[in-house]
Amino acid sequence: MDISGKWYLETVYPDLATMLQVRAVHYSGKTPFQKVEVIESETFGRSLILDGKTQSTEVDEFVYHEALVHPPMLLHPNPHTVFIGGGGEGGTLREVLAHSSVERVVMLDLDREVVELCRRYLPNHSQGSFDDPRVELIHEDARGYLADTANTFDVMIMDLVDPMEGGPAYLLYTEEYYQIAKAKLAPGGILVTQSGPAGLLSFQECFTTIYKTLASVFQHTMPLQAHVPAFQTLWGFSLASDSAFALLSDDEVNQLASKRVPKELRFYDGETQRNMMSLPKYLRTGIQQETRINRDASPVFMV
Repeated sequence: MDISGKWYLETVYPDLATMLQVRAVHYSGKTPFQKVEVIESETFGRSLILDGKTQSTEVDEFVYHEALVHPPMLLHPNPHTVFIGGGGEGGTLREVLAHSSVERVVMLDLDREVVELCRRYLPNHSQGSFDDPRVELIHEDARGYLADTANTFDVMIMDLVDPMEGGPAYLLYTEEYYQIAKAKLAPGGILVTQSGPAGLLSFQECFTTIYKTLASVFQHTMPLQAHVPAFQTLWGFSLASDSAFALLSDDEVNQLASKRVPKELRFYDGETQRNMMSLPKYLRTGIQQETRINRDASPVFMV
């Protein structure tokens, strides 16, 4: 990433980059785990960038966070306990806490400094969620925590950084990790993970492999997609459970959301859910043709 000359340059592929005019640089530095920038632009407002990749922006973060959180939360009959892996900005936590049934949330983000920076520079994301008494915030490795804890969860949400080679989260997308997570799901529990880009040029980077890996561990899986403008492409999400997913009509989704989530959602409703489930043909074909399983010994990295 180059923020010199008041332009942010993000490499999408070795031969393709996007440019964004920068109004201000609020923070630029390194933690023990990754490089961190918080910049501001006219188009997206304040943006969090980790290791040169945009994670979320003030203007469109609600699209990503509502798409990640509300499908599994509403498909579960009565979610009381929730695990969040990653999610340092606090947007995922905010959406989880909006559900009136939630009694306890364990949020685990390895990088304490990123969480503190987001609380300082991106307060519109969390909107005070870190101070909610239902939240237990832990800064350690998610894999180690889940392997050792006796806790179980109704919904597990993996809002992790992308599986980049040398990054802090690539071993949180493998078959072995999903087996550890599955063991911590309560009966009827649902897991969801952000699954990387799902656009035509990039869906084979990690989306189809993540989905195929989940399908090797869980009895039921569901791929979803939504367009996130700051990511410049469709973005993938994958649900997994050993219990069959309820088939809800648009009206049933809307009624559930109205009952469980007292605030008005800006992106997600029944029609949106139906659209997220309607994958373009190239994605459906890509999933069918995918043979790779992401394992500790042979992880698949995003470009």
